[in-house]
Amino acid sequence: MTGMRMAGPLLALREGHTELAVGMLLAMFALTQVFLALPAGRYADRHGLKRPVGWSVLLGSVGTGLAVVWPTFPVLCLSALCTGGATGAAVIALQRHVGRRAQGMTELKQAFSWLAIGPAVSNFIGPFFAGLLIDHAGFRAAFFMLAMLPLLAWWWVRQVHELPVIVPDAEQPQRSAWDLFKLPLFRRMLWINWVMASCWDVHTFVVPLMGHEQNLSASAIGSILGGFAVAAALIRVALPGLVHRVQEWQVISASMVITGILLVAYPFSQGAWMMGGCSVLLGFSLGVIQPMLMSMLHQITPHERHGEAIGLRLMAINASSVAMPMLFGLAGAFLGSAGVFWSVAAWVGVSTRTALRLKVDSP
Repeated sequence: MTGMRMAGPLLALREGHTELAVGMLLAMFALTQVFLALPAGRYADRHGLKRPVGWSVLLGSVGTGLAVVWPTFPVLCLSALCTGGATGAAVIALQRHVGRRAQGMTELKQAFSWLAIGPAVSNFIGPFFAGLLIDHAGFRAAFFMLAMLPLLAWWWVRQVHELPVIVPDAEQPQRSAWDLFKLPLFRRMLWINWVMASCWDVHTFVVPLMGHEQNLSASAIGSILGGFAVAAALIRVALPGLVHRVQEWQVISASMVITGILLVAYPFSQGAWMMGGCSVLLGFSLGVIQPMLMSMLHQITPHERHGEAIGLRLMAINASSVAMPMLFGLAGAFLGSAGVFWSVAAWVGVSTRTALRLKVDSP
């Protein structure tokens, strides 16, 4: 999916489509997850890890393969819907499985720190190698490579030992997923997750635009996005050794302050090296958010509803990810890439107060 999020918009730009069209294309990656996240979470609660991941692998490979045969804008939108939905369902099942395997608060934070390295690595592999193939073999070759990657996921996950399914107490009344919103800490976590996910989205959206404006090659743009991913992976490698010394709210608050500063400075970067430096620093800052939030999420929700809670979280942030790229496209047309970065930076700054309030109810 990360490779498609770079290659698809780049192909659209080279074919003459507008920034608004590119924003709509990026929104397609999140649209399916809005509707599938909650059912996928409940499906994972009933069936565990392997069956949801198996369906996700099939949908991801087929969806990306369509772009190999028909690399047109409508098909790219369909591929985005498929790969986005597949990734969302697989992530829910995997996060639920890992959260259940962890024992104790420290191990829970360590487990999600290690788990978060996976998406960070994929954020490097997808854009970087897709960029190389685009420059040397064309877009079809890049899409074919990306269509093969989900098969590796199935090769690894089929060896995992499945955990027993937790059967809900039959005497308890049926509860709605929206009951989780009654938890103040859950609402605050969703808000922070939404804000910081928008920072990832704006970086993914604006970097190809800035690179296109500066006539950078696809390899250079992919390397800039790849540098972001490598930085996020490295900071997550360090997290397991640090999490027992700090609390989640402290890490989240510091990350938001640093992220706001970097978003203000990013538009002043010129050339691949300066953009790459900002990208790496932003990767360090944003890379710590998800492990801390996922650790808190598993601490405050019932075990038999972990999949449901993860699905609700993913649905909420992807509802934003549907609208935000289109909003970025409109803002980019009127304010330019600098205005988009600065607007998001202001939003992060205002929301830092919410992160500080996580201390009050932190477990």
